[in-house]
Amino acid sequence: MAYAQTEKVKEDAAVLEQKKKAATEEKAKLPKPYNAKADAQKDINALIAKAKKEGKNVMIQAGGNWCIWCLRFNQFVQTTPELKEIVDKNYVYYHLNFSPDNKNEKVFAQYGNPGDKYGYPVFIVLDKNGKMIHVQQSDVLEHEKGYSLEKVKEFFNQWAPKS
Repeated sequence: MAYAQTEKVKEDAAVLEQKKKAATEEKAKLPKPYNAKADAQKDINALIAKAKKEGKNVMIQAGGNWCIWCLRFNQFVQTTPELKEIVDKNYVYYHLNFSPDNKNEKVFAQYGNPGDKYGYPVFIVLDKNGKMIHVQQSDVLEHEKGYSLEKVKEFFNQWAPKS
């Protein structure tokens, strides 16, 4: 009996190791949109000015290049024409870095530190004047090892500027 349990533990460890390896390989292939060296407040201020001029909202995707779900979401939006069209039409988009190199604590504090509550990625939607109108956790948008097209589309459409 003890032998069977030991084999099961070894098998579980091997499966876990295989999953880690697959995730590392996937992460290596995905674009890295977060910039730890960016002056996030300055960037966001510029985007708010641009949003105001273009009549768009600001979509802040907070996370980091260390986060596979953050990278998956970025890739999903960038490579799904339907989503990219909705985003380009309605939002100016920003990847707000959170990493050991730069936690952007002052920037996150003004939005209530949503990453502490929801994890990453987390989405902060600002209107064209820079007023926070919504915070969206990402797990409700997930489907299997990625994201649900319908749920993400609904999210983007729900928080698009009302004309």
